[in-house]
Amino acid sequence: MSLTKSAFALLGAASLSLLLAGNLHAVEYQHSLTAGQMSFAWSVAGDNLAVKLSAPTTGWVAVGFNPTDTMKDANIVIGYVKDGKVEISDDVGTQPTMHGQDVSRGGTDNVTVIGGSETGNTTTLEFSIPLKSGDPNDGVIDPKADTKVMLAYGPDRDSFKLKHQFATTVTVNLDSGAKK
Repeated sequence: MSLTKSAFALLGAASLSLLLAGNLHAVEYQHSLTAGQMSFAWSVAGDNLAVKLSAPTTGWVAVGFNPTDTMKDANIVIGYVKDGKVEISDDVGTQPTMHGQDVSRGGTDNVTVIGGSETGNTTTLEFSIPLKSGDPNDGVIDPKADTKVMLAYGPDRDSFKLKHQFATTVTVNLDSGAKK
């Protein structure tokens, strides 16, 4: 009996994830902003944050939430598109100028890829993350509060090891879209 319950629970969770991803992709983003040549669009959808990032690079693009000191403690999502396939890493800021994968630091990979493309010299990623994942490396994103958002992109090469060529931090209210 417990095997059947487990199977139904897994099937239900998988169906919910597919439904959520499908709905987020079909819905227009509620808010957007541009920083330099990089764009950040987002929607708060229930307990998740749907994100769309675009930048003038054929390399990686990234966003981080709520750093305490430059990059330290930020919930960072970094990714690129190679041969039509999206590669995303769920990271955490480990020091003011360093980050590493959540899973190698006892956390979980909780990024749901919605899509991505590399058109001309522009890389676009779409994904969702939970506002409160339970992962100690992520922290909680409160959409009603001011959120520090780090935006960055790398040079024209698909490698997570290359330093950014653009980086900035903005403060926004994710619920209202107001930029501080």
